Formats: sequence, C-alpha cells, structure tokens
Amino acid sequence: MSDFIETTLRSIGAFFILIITARILGKQTLAQMTYFNFIAAITMGALAANIAFNTTLKAHHLILAYVIFVCVTYLIALISLKSRKARKFFAGDPTVVIQNGKILEHNMKKMRYTLDYLNQELREKNVFNIEEVLFAILEINGQLTILKKPQYRNVTRQDLWVATTPERQLPIELIMDGNVIEKNLKENQITDWWLENQLKNRNLRVDDVAYAVLGANGNLYIDTYDDHLKSPIDQE
Repeated sequence: MSDFIETTLRSIGAFFILIITARILGKQTLAQMTYFNFIAAITMGALAANIAFNTTLKAHHLILAYVIFVCVTYLIALISLKSRKARKFFAGDPTVVIQNGKILEHNMKKMRYTLDYLNQELREKNVFNIEEVLFAILEINGQLTILKKPQYRNVTRQDLWVATTPERQLPIELIMDGNVIEKNLKENQITDWWLENQLKNRNLRVDDVAYAVLGANGNLYIDTYDDHLKSPIDQE
C-alpha cells in the first residue's frame, strides 16, 4: 500500500474515531474544559494525529493506546460522577476573586490570575466598575461568573409587577427545509390539519417554508424561501 493511500485511510479512520469518542464521553466532558478535560483533549488529539499520518508507527498500536486512554477517561468521568472528592481532585474548585467589590489578591495569586485578565473578563460582561460586583467567581472551566450588587442588576418584569404570559415548553420546530417534522408534531399533539390551516391562512404551502417554529408563547414563526426583500444584505 502506498503512503498516500495509507495516510488517507488512516486520516478517515482517525476522524471517525474522534466522532465515536465524542459520543462516548458525552457533551459535558467535551464542553467543560477543566484541568482533567484539557489534558484528555490534548492527549487524544495527539494520538489521533499520529493515527492519521505517523506511518512509522503501526496503526493498531496507536489505536490500542487511544482506546486505553478513552477507557481511562471514561472511567474517571464515572468515578467523578459518584464521588465529590474525585470531582474536586480532577476538576478543582471554583475560586472567588471579588467579594463585595473587593479584589481577593490572595486567591488571584493562587490561581495565577492577573488583574489584566480579570479586567478583560469583567469588560466582556459589561462591567467597567469593580464596585458594582458583589461576587466574581472563577469557575473550574476558566470562565468568570459575576453576580452584581442588587442596585446594579437589570430590572425584571417581576420587579415591576408586570404581568407575564406563562411559558411551559421549549420552541417546537415544525418545518425545516421545506419538510414537516412529523416527530415533533406527534410528540406535542399537533395535528397536520392545524399546521396546514396555519399555512393556508398565510397563502403558503409546505414547499414555500424554509423554517417554521411554534414559540413558547404560542406564536407561530414562519420564514419562507422568498423573503420579498428588494436588496437583501447577504446578496453578492
């Protein structure tokens, strides 16, 4: 087998191995970049890269090492799920860096977290005055979570005693790419007759609709292929 064909096959295999790994480890493991997840992601990436193009090493040896590492990662994730001590060991604890408008320099120093980076994170969350912050917590995935003091928080409808319409469900996708999503209709007890009637009232057919979703407030949003815009801004 030529090197070109072998590299091609190994690259395709490495891609599908990564896809399978993502399905096995789950969304949380991949999304939350803790210390443990950071190490796991780098190592699996390096192994997958070697599977793809390092023809000097036997593919089955690399795949074996990769499978072992995935198994260890999955096992540690299961242990962490059942043990709080294990979670703290592998992921660490959140760290308070601001309390009642005061920067906790000792905690910042322990985390090697600079004032420049703290200010950047605050600005990204539209906080330009540290005195507005009641608590700022550096989460285990490196994100900064902020709780403002009560007088600086956004006013809500509840604060103003304004009546609100209850929302008891997520938005339901009914049509996508001109095709009715029958599964969503059945699961939410929505009849084809009701949907057809809604389209008929708008002089539309299913084929005309790019996207239709029933909002949590009960309103039906419909986007058609023909947007009736004289100069759409995305037109080249």
